[in-house]
Amino acid sequence: MKLSAIILLLILSLSKSLKAQHFELKLLSTDKNSGLRGLSVVDNKTAWVSGSNGQVGKTLDAGQSWIWVSPPGFEKLDFRDIEAFDDKRAVIVNAGSPAYILKTENGGESWEQVYINTSPDIFLDGMEFWDENNGIIFGDPINNKMPLLITHDGGKNWESISHQLNFEFSEGEAGFAASGTSIRMQSKGHVWIGTGGKVSNIYYSKNYGKSWTKYPCPIWQGENSTGIFSLAFASAKKGIVVGGNYLKDKENPNNILLTKNGGKTWFKPVVPVNGYRSAVEYIGNKIWVSTGSSGTDYSIDDGMTWVNISKQNFNTIKKAKNGNLILLTGPNGRISQLIKKN
Repeated sequence: MKLSAIILLLILSLSKSLKAQHFELKLLSTDKNSGLRGLSVVDNKTAWVSGSNGQVGKTLDAGQSWIWVSPPGFEKLDFRDIEAFDDKRAVIVNAGSPAYILKTENGGESWEQVYINTSPDIFLDGMEFWDENNGIIFGDPINNKMPLLITHDGGKNWESISHQLNFEFSEGEAGFAASGTSIRMQSKGHVWIGTGGKVSNIYYSKNYGKSWTKYPCPIWQGENSTGIFSLAFASAKKGIVVGGNYLKDKENPNNILLTKNGGKTWFKPVVPVNGYRSAVEYIGNKIWVSTGSSGTDYSIDDGMTWVNISKQNFNTIKKAKNGNLILLTGPNGRISQLIKKN
């Protein structure tokens, strides 16, 4: 039997196995006038969301009901990212200028402004925390340098560490705040930041942002609407980037790449995702899920083969830090749960 025929049989066999897994999306909420891009799932009961029109919400019952705890006075902001530690404590960051970071320690009853940047060029893209104390935020370049902020006290105070990243951005290179997931981390100080636009790169630190390495990433790039929109890592070595062109969200010449060496080099899957994707998440046991404006796909073979389960528009997806709850958020206040049925 020819090698091509063997490969085809393997793909067909794997496709049947993938379909047998059967994932489905359960709609939980659509009652807010907000494009929800920020998502933090704490455990199997508690999750927080954030988005445009100053909206911030939380659930204490796995998404069956939502409490909207939006900070007063910030109704016009687009909170693109959120990090929650429990049902009381959360940090939110908006896109655009002025840039604000707000923190609550009483479940959203009140919010403290812990950072402001009034530069007309400031645009913060994403936030991640290694633990409840140590976190990092990155933004679009100002004078060809990436803004980097770090906290060591759970988001109460932030300091600039931009000088520690000694790379200048290329002309037309920037970050994307489509899902808050173009920055990701692993334990012991590992952090990756993905960029796009005219050029796509991976910026990697293994020591909590003290020093950095840059790796080129050969994903679809070359236009302001192309590049890396999200990345996720199962370990310090194994990861996936997704993106493409959000203006051509059903096209996929090169929207997903895999790495086995921490981002140094990348390779294509056998069967890719079905279009532009703004978020990717590692679920565990070699299972990955990716979503975007043209649909949601999953893989059970470490990202090599992908199956589409929905054409519905979503912005991001997150799995619980401590648990199995998986949520997706999207436009018009849409919140859904990903459910696996064998």
